[in-house]
Amino acid sequence: MSGAALVSSIQWVALLGSLLTAAKLYWSGLYRRYRVFFAYFLFRVPNALVPLLVKHDSPVYFYVWILTEPLIWMFYIWVVLELCGLVLERHGGLYTLGKWAMSLGMTVSVTISVLSVLAKFKAATPQQSVVTLNTSLIWYFYAADRGVTFCLAIFLLLMLLLLSRYPVRLSRNVVLHTTLYTIYFLSSTLGMMLATIFGPHRFDTIGTGLMAVSALCIVAWFVFLNPKGEEVRVNIPHFTPENEHRILFHLDSLNSTLLKAARQEIIRN
Repeated sequence: MSGAALVSSIQWVALLGSLLTAAKLYWSGLYRRYRVFFAYFLFRVPNALVPLLVKHDSPVYFYVWILTEPLIWMFYIWVVLELCGLVLERHGGLYTLGKWAMSLGMTVSVTISVLSVLAKFKAATPQQSVVTLNTSLIWYFYAADRGVTFCLAIFLLLMLLLLSRYPVRLSRNVVLHTTLYTIYFLSSTLGMMLATIFGPHRFDTIGTGLMAVSALCIVAWFVFLNPKGEEVRVNIPHFTPENEHRILFHLDSLNSTLLKAARQEIIRN
């Protein structure tokens, strides 16, 4: 199979997988619980059509990509916040702390990534060609994408660490969400780093690999996400009943302390 045929096949899998996953979420009623995730797949369907209808080297494709990339980042952040809320739905204090931590980490990560790219380019001048300016813009967007996905990957890894330390019972769907998004964001971060290291001549190979990972995650969501997964409860670690009670007590105490601190801050303001 040629490289172009392989890319086209992956794009079709991603498109059909996104359409089928959105339909499955709707008809199963899961869209009510995963509203942002459902909205993201509704967005993915027309967005996935663009590479199949428009040539990659055309100005139309470039401007569509520039306009939709920030929307994708926003969906990434919203989906992870929704996921965090589902994991910590009984611990509002920890959820609030997680949102603040992610906002701070996102700002720092994106800033560092963009500054690292700024160091490679001089300030644009009126004499620069459109191609040069577009290339610089692409690098800035790659840097921002790397910052966003890296921060979200770290955030999800920390969430998985929390789940491994505390006996929080979650639905199988939530565990699936957390695992697949961690894989997706880690692969995306690694891909952006490799693209930065090896340069534009490796973009096609790296981009194909990232599309393949994304398509596999979409297929996994379509196959394994179902209403029964909401009923099946998963407890990742295995503790004795005595230890489980003690650890949950400490978790609830920490949550209560954070909620109390938040209320006092609201009163002072």
